[in-house]
Amino acid sequence: MSELDDDPPEAPEALEVEDPGEPNFARIFFPARPKALRPRARLRSQASPSSAQQRSGDPVGSNPVYVDWLRSQSMLQDAKDISNQFSGLGSMWQNPYARPDPRAAVQTASVWFTAYPISMITRRGESFLATLADPELWAAFEQIGIHAVHTGPVKRAGGLSGWNPTPSVDGHFDRIGTHIDDLFGTEEDFREMCRVAAEHEGTVIDDVVPGHTGKGADFRLAELGVDDYPGIYHMISIPADEWHLLPEVPEGRDSANLDEVDEMALTEAGHIIGELQRVIFHVPGVKDTNWSATAPVTGPDGVTRRWVYLHYFKEGQPSVNWLDPTFAGMRLVIGDALHSIGDLGSGGLRLDANGFLGVERTLEVGPAWSEGHPLSEAANQLIGSMVRKVGGFTFQELNLSIEDIRDTAAGGADLSYDFITRPAYHHALATGDTEFLRLTLREAQRLGVDAAGLVHALQNHDELTYELVHFASRHREDVYTFREEEVTGEELAETVRGELTDALTGDAAPYNLVFTTNGIASTTASVITAALGITDLDTITDEQVEQVRRAHLLLVMFNALQPGVFALSGWDLVGALPIAAEEIEGLLHEGDTRWIHRPAYDLLDVAPDEQGSTSGMPRARSLYGPVDRQLQERDSFVTRLREILHLRGYFAIATTRQVDIPDVAHEAMLVLVHEYEQVPGQLQVTVLNFSAEPVAGTVISECLEPGSRLMDLGDGSAFGEVDQLHGFHVELDGFAGLALLVSPPEQAP
Repeated sequence: MSELDDDPPEAPEALEVEDPGEPNFARIFFPARPKALRPRARLRSQASPSSAQQRSGDPVGSNPVYVDWLRSQSMLQDAKDISNQFSGLGSMWQNPYARPDPRAAVQTASVWFTAYPISMITRRGESFLATLADPELWAAFEQIGIHAVHTGPVKRAGGLSGWNPTPSVDGHFDRIGTHIDDLFGTEEDFREMCRVAAEHEGTVIDDVVPGHTGKGADFRLAELGVDDYPGIYHMISIPADEWHLLPEVPEGRDSANLDEVDEMALTEAGHIIGELQRVIFHVPGVKDTNWSATAPVTGPDGVTRRWVYLHYFKEGQPSVNWLDPTFAGMRLVIGDALHSIGDLGSGGLRLDANGFLGVERTLEVGPAWSEGHPLSEAANQLIGSMVRKVGGFTFQELNLSIEDIRDTAAGGADLSYDFITRPAYHHALATGDTEFLRLTLREAQRLGVDAAGLVHALQNHDELTYELVHFASRHREDVYTFREEEVTGEELAETVRGELTDALTGDAAPYNLVFTTNGIASTTASVITAALGITDLDTITDEQVEQVRRAHLLLVMFNALQPGVFALSGWDLVGALPIAAEEIEGLLHEGDTRWIHRPAYDLLDVAPDEQGSTSGMPRARSLYGPVDRQLQERDSFVTRLREILHLRGYFAIATTRQVDIPDVAHEAMLVLVHEYEQVPGQLQVTVLNFSAEPVAGTVISECLEPGSRLMDLGDGSAFGEVDQLHGFHVELDGFAGLALLVSPPEQAP
């Protein structure tokens, strides 16, 4: 991108840009909500536990004290208590809710910081949430142009073994309570974070997990056969005379995964629907199928039961049943959402694992229908509508086909995570060729996905996903043109996966690791070092760090200089490199290599002597340094990021509409053409170079009207005009980008 002035150029009169003095969501954050739905503390009792909640006796079903204690800890009980606070209020009908409104959500918060609780280094004695409530941190975010913080999962997670908690098996995405986990702070810390965010024109985004829970009180009550708790889950009580069909549960474990033979036997016996379309997190001998069997459990009624339960993800994450006659699972999830929005003060929610809410046996021979199911769409519409009804917005992480993302968003979440282009832009960087990236962008446009409804992200807590579900499953037999050859979707996915693996892992980059069949464990910085051919992170030179920074900013420009939300993490802000596998060997023993890309980071250098986070994650090696120091340096990553985001906001790029992804003159180039809907003929064009070498060529798009004037958004200078062939010439340095405003030619007198 060209050098940027401290002051932005004046926008042409025809384009309405953001006026800092106009009311925005942050200024009207609380008043905009119906009065009764503003965050108000303690929708549920916060008093000391009653005698029934005290632990006494053995933790078994015949002990009523234990059963009552489990009820007091359960999410379903909290949901009942919380939901009652909202019934019968006229204020529940003041917000429109039926249709998602992605552009309203983008205007609410167009740039997000994605936090990860166990990886943030805090001041000694200070909680994660208190750190995120620090006015100094929010002042830095405001200066950079970050409008929202997505906290990541901060509520109680893991499981229960008798009276005792057990650790999370999936980074706190195995939720077992609506209370904030003591590890991360308190509910008061959370509310204070929301208050400070609003003072700095920001908002807070929390999580709800509609697909599963952990093995907490709700699951233990379900195992005991108490009330409607079994209705929360996809779980089936197997008659005692058929327990021979179930695997033995090893001593010290509470369940055992079914192998394919067990799965088939239980399917043929009519107990389960059997094989699903894929086994996520498949690890032979650890997770062979999506089903596990419990050990024998005796309930308060004296009946001993063994259950088989569904878990799309890990064994400790039993799946929620959205169509049980009790609707217990639905009530649990809705109650959790209401607590986050109405009690804690969140402005939005992520819907995690929300693409797997419906499952049914098909008449055809083959796996059960579990992806792209209409029940998932219906359930997501219920959740999204409820959140909109109480004044919030939602976004979904749905790694399915492009049609599934489109259809689920039609009535459900307001925004969708961009699983469409995320592996594709990594592929473009790894190969220096944007062909696959252009193909995916065009496929999304062809199928009706609005780029403004997507969350375009750099690194988050998950792996660099390369499943390419769209091409590998639903469109595996469709034919695409790639590198001048006709290939099937399945062949295309295999080619891209192979090239990503070869370029970013193994001998080329031993510091990045493959994660099961899902993708690659890596930080954004280590994707770039691999693309640059750096095999040893201990030998990086200052010159190479500069190359990493330039390539990182290129990825910022791709994600930020197009419609939609732009999201980045603490790992991105400091330029974190992965942890060496031997440093966290205990976390990797079940094959979850993602832990290497979740190192601890210190955004404001609040604890320079700490070797890691309070959760035990080792400190990352940082290529860029703390954010406050970077803000004092003219050419730092964060300073340049701030300038890019300033242009994005000033010229309202986030709410434009993507209208063309034209062919390019050089394989490393990418051109995105965006239209301002409120100003006919006014366009914005982003031109990027995904190679380390300079490129030159002509940008041609039928959307560009000959005679239109071009302005460099970086410095406000005239860049020329669109020629009679609907094009213009550009020259870009390695890993550089250009953002242009295209104004229609003046009308003849």
